[in-house]
Amino acid sequence: MSGIKFMTSAVLSLAISLANPAIVSADEVDATIRAELEHVSQRRIFFAHQSVGENLIEGIRQLSATAGVPVHMVETPTASGVPPATFGHTFIARNGEPFLKVENFEHALGSQPSGIDIALVKLCFVDVNADTDAKALFEYYRATITRLQAKNPGTTFVHVTLPLTSEQGGTKEFLKRVLGRGSSAQNARREEYNSLLRNTYQGREPIFDLARVESTAPDGTEVTVKWNGVFIPAMDPAYTSDGGHLNSAGKLRAARKFISILAAIPDRPVSHETGSLIHSK
Repeated sequence: MSGIKFMTSAVLSLAISLANPAIVSADEVDATIRAELEHVSQRRIFFAHQSVGENLIEGIRQLSATAGVPVHMVETPTASGVPPATFGHTFIARNGEPFLKVENFEHALGSQPSGIDIALVKLCFVDVNADTDAKALFEYYRATITRLQAKNPGTTFVHVTLPLTSEQGGTKEFLKRVLGRGSSAQNARREEYNSLLRNTYQGREPIFDLARVESTAPDGTEVTVKWNGVFIPAMDPAYTSDGGHLNSAGKLRAARKFISILAAIPDRPVSHETGSLIHSK
């Protein structure tokens, strides 16, 4: 397993903030964050999630406050409840039942075009264990998104990789490893799902690769664990206090990347008849 990485708070702050390796000054970094937050603040977004998603929401709020760029955020169970220029989000039921989560996301989008600019559902690390059929889950997700895209041609759907957990220690974890049910076995199954998602959408549709964010140390090295002769990505302990949820550093790092992905999504074309964005009503 890759060792725990140590670095000064100043260097960690810079690593969290950087979205572009060419950016070196604090002023340039701040300008980039502000511009991206301003862009995102004008979008109508619907984000379905659970607790790690709430970590991301908290990170966005902190970035917004620090940059001085308000992002209007509301909790609403349906996409239709999201006003213009608002980041809407909801806790999607239920943890441990990923198929149901995807189904409920589809219901939350509604039977008619939602008018949402950007929509996404994030599954959680508790949704996938060593026994999960990752291929069946991904195929269910893919088929659902395909239906939603056909129903919502003006909405961009962002695909999110499954978050990971850090490598656990202790007697209990040792026994789980012996039984093939430890954190490495679970992360291996999550990586199987994530690989299917990347292979299907990479370069074609936007992906927020949360797993890659979590498994990339502040110094840029990959955090992996050897499992059954294969190196499996794992969450860097620097980003978590309980092995799965994001701590303060993890929230900021992941939220920074999340905002960058959302801001990079192009606006919809302007209607020549009205002079306004096609999604405007």
